[in-house]
Amino acid sequence: MLSARSLFQEIVDSDDAFQLFCSIAASGEAQGGWENGRIAALVPDSMRALAPKITRHGADEDKHGRLFDALLKKRQLQPVPVPPETDYTMLLEKRGIGLTHEKLRRDEPLTEEDVVVYLSHSRVTEQRAADQMDMLVKHFGDHPELGRAITMICNDEGNHLAYCHEELLRLAAAGHGRTIQRVLRRSALAEIKVYRDVSLAVMGHMGRLLHWPRAKSATLAAGIHAMYAYERFGGWHRMVSLKMPERRGALDGPAAAPAF
Repeated sequence: MLSARSLFQEIVDSDDAFQLFCSIAASGEAQGGWENGRIAALVPDSMRALAPKITRHGADEDKHGRLFDALLKKRQLQPVPVPPETDYTMLLEKRGIGLTHEKLRRDEPLTEEDVVVYLSHSRVTEQRAADQMDMLVKHFGDHPELGRAITMICNDEGNHLAYCHEELLRLAAAGHGRTIQRVLRRSALAEIKVYRDVSLAVMGHMGRLLHWPRAKSATLAAGIHAMYAYERFGGWHRMVSLKMPERRGALDGPAAAPAF
């Protein structure tokens, strides 16, 4: 029977598949760390109070990248190049979602609207990350090799999502509500397409590494398309709603060092 647990177990049990999985994850986290670091450096004077939280967000992402690298090192594996069709962050950028790397490389202050775009984009992508990590912890939180790392990452992703909710609600109350809702909707509709495409690409690579029969690969692809249809029909709304989180001030203070 196909399930998220059985599929991920196959990946964990194969050095080649695990190597690709961790390499993709580490690359995405490293990109997120760099992006947040640049945004923190370029935040406009009117929003300087946000800079420490954005810096913390980036430090957490850097930490996650190191954790995935550490998982590889424990198996005496090296990172492998990330196939471009699995690069979630860059594929979102190509669709015009979030702040471009070109903009972030300039030494020019961002605008308030740029920061609103960043937070709205993050609210959508952090929802996806939090959902994925919740699933992994549910099935592998007690795994002797992975449990500590994924539990730490899961807690951080929950903090990141809470921070996005709290800051976007504050900015909505300050008059940015219309922009926030527009960017949230656009980001969510683009994200579900990119997530579908990346999921198909990753499963394609995993299928070749794990020698899945054609029927199994076709079943998984059908499931990915079905999930996209659900999200396109209305499931995307969970990615654009805003509510005050239980975790207030989730990114206050410095990032915790990884005890791994």
